[in-house]
Amino acid sequence: MRLRNVRNAREIMEAHPERIILDPKAHRGAWKARFGNSNPVHLEIGMGKGQFVQGMARLHPDVNFIGMECYDSVAVRALQRVLEEPLPNLQLVRGNALDLADIFDAGEVDRLYLNFSDPWPRKAHAKRRLTHRNFLERYRAMLVSGAEIHFKTDNRGLFEFTLQHLNEYGMTFEELSLNLHAEEPEGNVRTEYEENWSAKGYPIYRLVTRFR
Repeated sequence: MRLRNVRNAREIMEAHPERIILDPKAHRGAWKARFGNSNPVHLEIGMGKGQFVQGMARLHPDVNFIGMECYDSVAVRALQRVLEEPLPNLQLVRGNALDLADIFDAGEVDRLYLNFSDPWPRKAHAKRRLTHRNFLERYRAMLVSGAEIHFKTDNRGLFEFTLQHLNEYGMTFEELSLNLHAEEPEGNVRTEYEENWSAKGYPIYRLVTRFR
C-alpha cells in the first residue's frame, strides 16, 4: 500500500495529546486509568483512518477502545475523524505491534481486532503477518484469559495462512465466515476498506478465535 504523505502530521498529532498518544509505552499497566474507569479495553491494531474503531466506540459506550496505527500519515487521518466526533471511550495510539509487550501489561486487553492487515504475500515476509506465531505470543501475553481475537480480511491467502497458524498454535475457532456480507450479522461495523472491497463484489473473510 502506497501512503500519501501528510504534511505536518506529527505536529498535528502533538497538538492533541488528549486524543492521540505518541508515547504509549508510558501508559503500560495504566490504560484504564487513562480512560478514568474500569470498563473492558478493546484494541484494534492497524486502525487505518479510524472508521471501525470510532464506529465501535459509538456503538458500545461501556467499552474502552484503543485504535493503534504505526504510520503518521494514516494515524493523523484517524485523529481528524475523531476530532470531528470526540468520544470519551476512544483513544488513538501511534504505535507498532512489535512493541506490544512494552505498551500493554499482562491481561490488560480484553479483546483484539485485526482488520485487513497487510497480507505480506511473499513467503520471505511471513513473519511480518499479524497472525504469525511471533505475534500470537505477544497477543497471548497482553490479553485476559479467554479473550477473543476478531479477524477480517479480503485476502484468501492470508486467511488460509491464519487458519493454519492458529490451528497449529492450538487456538479454538468460535466463528468463521467465507463471505461475511452474504448474511452480514447485526452489529458488524465496516472499515472503509471493507466497504470499498465488498462493493466490488469480493468476499470478506472473518474469524473469531481465542486461545485455549
